[in-house]
Amino acid sequence: MPDSNKPLTSRVAWVTGSSRGLGRVMAEELARLGANVAIHGSRPDSPRTFDEGGTMEELASEIAAATGANVMPTWGDVTSEAEMQRVAGEIRHKWQNIDILVCCAGGDIGAGGTSEGIGGRPANDDCLTISVDDLKSVMDRNLLGTMLCCREVAPEMIAKKQGRIITIGSIAGCVGRPAGSIYSVAKAGVHAWTRSLAEQLRPHNIPVNCVAPGGTVTERFLLIHEIDDDRLVTEGTLDRYGRPDEVASVVGFLATDAARFVSGQIIRVDGASQTFAG
Repeated sequence: MPDSNKPLTSRVAWVTGSSRGLGRVMAEELARLGANVAIHGSRPDSPRTFDEGGTMEELASEIAAATGANVMPTWGDVTSEAEMQRVAGEIRHKWQNIDILVCCAGGDIGAGGTSEGIGGRPANDDCLTISVDDLKSVMDRNLLGTMLCCREVAPEMIAKKQGRIITIGSIAGCVGRPAGSIYSVAKAGVHAWTRSLAEQLRPHNIPVNCVAPGGTVTERFLLIHEIDDDRLVTEGTLDRYGRPDEVASVVGFLATDAARFVSGQIIRVDGASQTFAG
C-alpha cells in the first residue's frame, strides 16, 4: 500500500530554477513527498548567487539528507533548447522518465544577470524605456524558458497518458503596472501558455496548472523591494508577505493525485491581495 505521507514515491520531478529561493523550497517539498527530484540552476554554483548555499552538488546532498529522497543536481540555460534537451536527457539517463515538471526559473533579471544593479533587476522595466536586451532577457527567462521545458517533457507524458506540469507565474501577471511592466507581461504570457497547454493536453490526461505567488520572502525579494516591516509577520493576518513553504505546499498538492482533476488554473497564493476574477 502506498505511503500516504509520501504520495509521490517513485515519481521523478524536475524543478527548474531550484538552486535557491522559492524553487529550492518547492524541490524540498516534492522530495519530502517522496519524489526523486532533479534540482536545477543556471550554473554549477548557482546557490551562491545571493549567499544561499555553495554548489548544486552540495545543495542536492543537503536536500537528500533532510528528506531521505534521491536528489540529483543539474544546471543549464533555460532559454537554450539544446541545453534543456541535455538536462532532460541527464535526468532520463538516471531515472528513465520525468513525471512532474515545475517551471520555476524566471525572475525580473536583465541581460547583465544578477550581478548588475539591484539583484539584476532592469533599471527601466517599463513599457517604453526598458532596453531591448533587458526586455528580451526578462521575457526569455520567464516565458521562453517555460515553453522550452514544457515542450521537452510533454511528448513522453502524452505517450504514457500521465504526468503533471506546473508553471510558476505571479500576481504581477494579473494586472497592468507602470513599473515592472515587462515582468508582468512575461508572467501574463506564462498564464496564457498554461491555459493553452492545459487545453492541448486535456485529452491525454495531463493536468497543467500555474501557481501565481504574491510577494514572498526570499533573499532576493528582500534585496530588490522596499520592505514594509509590518508585513513581515508570519501569523495572525493574511495582510502580510507570504513564505516559500506556503507556495511550495500548493505546488506539492498539484503534483499529487489529489489534484488529478484540476487543470488549466492560475492559482494565486497571495493571502487575498487580489480577489478579482481572471
